[in-house]
Amino acid sequence: MLISFLRTIFNGFKSLMLHKLRASLAMLGILIGVTAVIWLVALGEGVSYQAQQQIKELGATNIIIKSVKSAGGSKGSAGSFFVEYGLTRDDYDRIQSIPTVKLKVPMRDTPKEARFLDRKCDVRFMGCTPDYFELNHLAMDRGRFITDRDGAERHNFCVIGSEAAVQLFPYEDPIGRSVKIDNDFYVIVGQTANRLPSAAIGSSLEGRDYNTDIYIPLATFRARIGDQVLIARAGAREGEIVQLNQITVGVEKIEQVEQTADLIKTLLEKYHKVPDYAVIVPKELLRQAEMLRMMFNALLVVIAGISLIVGGIGIMNIMLATVTERTREIGIRRALGAKRRDIINQFLAETVVLTGTGGVLGMACGYLCRPATYGLRWMLQRFFPDVWKSLPQHLQAMEPMFALWSFFVAFGISVGVGVLFGIYPARRAAMMDPIEALRHE
Repeated sequence: MLISFLRTIFNGFKSLMLHKLRASLAMLGILIGVTAVIWLVALGEGVSYQAQQQIKELGATNIIIKSVKSAGGSKGSAGSFFVEYGLTRDDYDRIQSIPTVKLKVPMRDTPKEARFLDRKCDVRFMGCTPDYFELNHLAMDRGRFITDRDGAERHNFCVIGSEAAVQLFPYEDPIGRSVKIDNDFYVIVGQTANRLPSAAIGSSLEGRDYNTDIYIPLATFRARIGDQVLIARAGAREGEIVQLNQITVGVEKIEQVEQTADLIKTLLEKYHKVPDYAVIVPKELLRQAEMLRMMFNALLVVIAGISLIVGGIGIMNIMLATVTERTREIGIRRALGAKRRDIINQFLAETVVLTGTGGVLGMACGYLCRPATYGLRWMLQRFFPDVWKSLPQHLQAMEPMFALWSFFVAFGISVGVGVLFGIYPARRAAMMDPIEALRHE
């Protein structure tokens, strides 16, 4: 059986070599089609990865747990003037037991007025940990961010946002200078780079302006400010006792967000008699990521379909021409005892050899996607610098990402084209009347 199959393949290859140019052109069509599938999938994966990274930077893999003042908030020990509510440091420690939690950042913040000489600026005064920098994708313009050592030693160090730095230090370098907040002075050790404010996204995430923040170690915040805060609003004063305003939890994959959020809700329900917290999941971002993935999958289906149709039409056209040219040969084989299935197998073998060879060469050419991308990038930078600069930064940094499955799918398409579109010419050859075929000149 195997020997018969190999003999059929060999005969098909030998028949194709009788018309080298025509076979090569047909093979070239399959080669280009397979290469196009692999290249487009690689480029699509690269674009998809960049888009997914942008969505992650917006906070798609973050779960925000916020303190919320409820009607049933308990009175604090400082008297009825103060209301105690919200997340506690014990809640922060308990969340660490959830296995899918990759990163957790506690925060305590309050609006303050920062001063330097006669200049002043309204800021959001925030106590946090060093992980806040990574979680919110901040960048440093100068200096450094707060460290674990700063918190352990309760240093009066702070990191200032770019807009706050411009207002307080319009003519000098803020590093090493001190800002006054309430009655304490904080030495500036770093300034964050300017960052576009994040827009509010549906009901999931609120808008944030990071450029007017001042960050200090959370331990320093607790030592200098404390959990008890007096807030003046519209002529009235009220007191709050809050240990943590917010805990932001980061997970590894988007698929883990909702499962982790449910576990956090279950955990907090055990220790909070009233719902003085809110677990916020970025549902709009999750839906956007899912929609993006579906769009790229649909794009790949369209690419494969176009490749199949174009390649199939070309193969069928060539095989029909081959059947016409070899009518007399078919008549002789039938007269010598060849059955219809033998004729079908012969022509199917030729189409499979044709498309299979083109598919293998197309897979080899698929690996040229990365060098071709680098070459195009170099040409744009060298000869068309204005066009290059006008491209978005994420597009400039895009890297093709090969998907192993695309090679097998592309090769399978090429062989499938040979079988699917070779059946009609093969059956047409097999159904010929032997006598009429022998008369053909």
